[in-house]
Amino acid sequence: MADPDRGDRNRASPCRLLPDRLFSDPASATADFRFDGRTASVFDDMVNRSVPFYSEMQRMSAELAGDFAVAGTNLVDLGCATGTTLLALDACIDPGVRFVGVDNAPDMLAKARQKLTGHGLGRSWDLVHADLHEDRVVRNASVVLMILTLQFVRPLYRQRVVRDIYAGLRPQGCVIVFEKVTLSDSLFNRLFIRYYYELKRRNGYSDSEIAHKREALENVLIPYRPDENRDLLLGAGFSHVEEFFRWYNFSGVIAVK
Repeated sequence: MADPDRGDRNRASPCRLLPDRLFSDPASATADFRFDGRTASVFDDMVNRSVPFYSEMQRMSAELAGDFAVAGTNLVDLGCATGTTLLALDACIDPGVRFVGVDNAPDMLAKARQKLTGHGLGRSWDLVHADLHEDRVVRNASVVLMILTLQFVRPLYRQRVVRDIYAGLRPQGCVIVFEKVTLSDSLFNRLFIRYYYELKRRNGYSDSEIAHKREALENVLIPYRPDENRDLLLGAGFSHVEEFFRWYNFSGVIAVK
């Protein structure tokens, strides 16, 4: 599914896609990565240039969610950021399904509210400020999305978060998870990371920007191995767990209750 912000770079609007230059300054590597106002202002450009097949992730999420979403239930996007995924899903999901976007960053939610209001979703929807480390937000859900979100949950809390998702899903409901992953095989891990950085260079990031962002994310984004993510889902009670997307060190998994 096409990203709603693509092709809109030169049109003056409140949702104009600003270029990501956050890590062009060496000082940017001295602090941990934050989802603040500066990040929110360039986030859409950031993910499109730094996440492989990001638009395909949206399309696949919509395709999968369409087979599990049930009218009268909630579709919950945990870590909804600027609302891109909810926009992508709107045309594909029964209008009787209520959309709930959840994020712990007020600036991201403000951007999401601006985009969703401007788009005019044809359904009931809400945006919720919550911290997954502390809050339980999944209720009466037939679909839960975690697109590049679980990797930012502190490892100590991940099993509890996944169990909360399971508890808040209706029978036959699903969770769709996209994650950056690490590998136990050091040879392939090094190769896949190199290929990933080459993708970022092709998309216009300099070596210094790549290095600065890597340093800023070091204590914030903690990837698991694919088998660890699978064990999290199985341990929470999910009976069907399947990897459906893989690009080197990025993975997409669906689990059904």
